[in-house]
Amino acid sequence: MNAMPEPSAVTLTEESDERASTTAPEHQDVRTGRSPGQVAWARLKRDKVAIICSVIILFFIVVAIFAPLLVSLEAIDPITKAKADPGTVHTELVDFNGLPTVGASSAHWLGVEPRLGRDLFARWAYGARPSLIIGFVAAFASTVLGVVLGLVAGYLGGVADKIISWVIDFFLSLPILLLVLAIIPIMQKRLAAGGDLTPEETSTIRFWVLIVILVVFGWMGLARLVRGEVKSLREREFVQAARAIGVPTRSILFREILPNLVGPIIVSASIAVPAYITYEATLSYLGAGLVEPTASWGRTIADAQNLFATYPLWLWPSVIGLSLLVLALSLLGDSIRDAFDPTSRR
Repeated sequence: MNAMPEPSAVTLTEESDERASTTAPEHQDVRTGRSPGQVAWARLKRDKVAIICSVIILFFIVVAIFAPLLVSLEAIDPITKAKADPGTVHTELVDFNGLPTVGASSAHWLGVEPRLGRDLFARWAYGARPSLIIGFVAAFASTVLGVVLGLVAGYLGGVADKIISWVIDFFLSLPILLLVLAIIPIMQKRLAAGGDLTPEETSTIRFWVLIVILVVFGWMGLARLVRGEVKSLREREFVQAARAIGVPTRSILFREILPNLVGPIIVSASIAVPAYITYEATLSYLGAGLVEPTASWGRTIADAQNLFATYPLWLWPSVIGLSLLVLALSLLGDSIRDAFDPTSRR
């Protein structure tokens, strides 16, 4: 009986090449170079924590923007015969001790406020507005200021660097909370020019003064970070080449150096937003922030703490809303920082 001939190495190689060609995908995955921003965005889209936090933040933004529409969805109160709003007082909805005589219902989704009978859901929905506006506006303005001063100090050096560095060290040495508590009433009196202000005018003045104070005391950390990065980048070859061919300093700063700082800037801004929201709520809680009749979560928490044991529904919505918003913003900032960090495994 004749033995079967063994296949040669050439035959085996040809067969394996044929199988590989038949099983290989038609379109090869060709990776092209991507910028750090594109890499970070791709990592963020795969980060479940970042996605959940973004949904939570978007929810509160929608609540703040469409607060009038959401409040209008509540039914007409059978006692007052009126639609709910954040400012109208309904003493007929509370007893002689100031406690609500009605609970959560279709007309008042979270019940009514003790003593004044104002709708708690309306106060909660409108209360998200000042926190979000102050947080995002102050973070944007302080980021712009910090980036500009950091670029100037890091690139020019010399006297400009010494002056800006001294200012940064001076502001960082100040007790910010104590200064804010003292500055807000002083600025309020100066802007009032000795006249009497209505509660609405007082709250509006404090709103803008609070934003200015947060910007003035919030740019130093980012400026110091940008200054250090610019000092490193200004010695790189592409910057030296731009200098050699006569590119203006402004173009070098904003076209050559600034694009390399997008990651740290975005991370700093995303972390600043929850910090400023916490500051606003803390100052309102301490009585130095927004005042009645403006709806504010911090102001509601301050008013509701004394009746927590008797009427917890007054306190919990604002506490949960503020805590959830700050937590989502903080975790999103951490996710953004990890996305721009090439050594992170998250």
